Amino acid sequence: MTAALTETDARRTAPPSDTPVIPPKRRRRRQRAFDEVPRWQIYLPLGLYLLFTLVPFYWMLLFALRPAGSTSLVPWPITFEHFEKVWNERSFGVFFQNSMLVGVATLVTTTLIALCGGYALARFQFRVKNAFMLALLCSQFIPGALMLVPLFEIFRNLSMINSLGSVIIAETVFQLPLSMILISGFIKNVPVSLEEAAWVDGCSRLRAFRAVVLPLLRPGLIAVGSFAFVHSWNHFLFALMFLSEQDKQTIPVGLNTLIGADSVDLGALAAGGVIAAVPVVIVFAFIQKWLITGFSAGAVKG
Repeated sequence: MTAALTETDARRTAPPSDTPVIPPKRRRRRQRAFDEVPRWQIYLPLGLYLLFTLVPFYWMLLFALRPAGSTSLVPWPITFEHFEKVWNERSFGVFFQNSMLVGVATLVTTTLIALCGGYALARFQFRVKNAFMLALLCSQFIPGALMLVPLFEIFRNLSMINSLGSVIIAETVFQLPLSMILISGFIKNVPVSLEEAAWVDGCSRLRAFRAVVLPLLRPGLIAVGSFAFVHSWNHFLFALMFLSEQDKQTIPVGLNTLIGADSVDLGALAAGGVIAAVPVVIVFAFIQKWLITGFSAGAVKG
């Protein structure tokens, strides 16, 4: 009787016949082979990729920091004359201020509206929900250039041409679909039971969302906000079409003014590129630990 029970238990605990069983020795051998991969096979591709990525940045810094007319491959002696020229003579201080205003305003409006829409898509059921999600996805295939004429007519009727508000609205509209999809996917990863427990304790839906769900959405909000800021900071087309006066232009349009019909001031152009790249580098330096987490978590469910 005992032998029969032992045999039955062994059959129950045995793995399925269709599942390959890897012996412990072979498993350790595979792990050891993976650990014994030569380091140069890892570092060589990474080094080549890093070199391919950093050489353009070094070339830009070289032209921005070396004196005009110099052909040296090392920026020595270092000069800041190109930065002074673009900041003071070419009004890059005004361009920088306008770009910062557009970027921050787009970040705030996109994040707030996408948070409300993403919560509705994640927590509520309504008839046209699937059709609405499909429309959001299809809107990503529409180039912004196709919408320039309708947007221009709308902003002209609203007397918003040559206003930073027109650029902010256009950037927000084009950032919202992807932002809502990402935030709705991130909210779906937060268990509904957490909100229900807060409701039982007497919290309203808004208070439960603010106290329970919102703190867990920090990586997603940072990812969406940073993406909206960087896109609006680098976007050239809307600012070129909707802004005509020089004191309303942004940095991408300002960089375009440095390219003349007959000649290009490479030192000034490189200095302007460095000024344009610094805020983006700073933003990604501070948010890198949340950025990948936010995008991957928001893309798991949708």
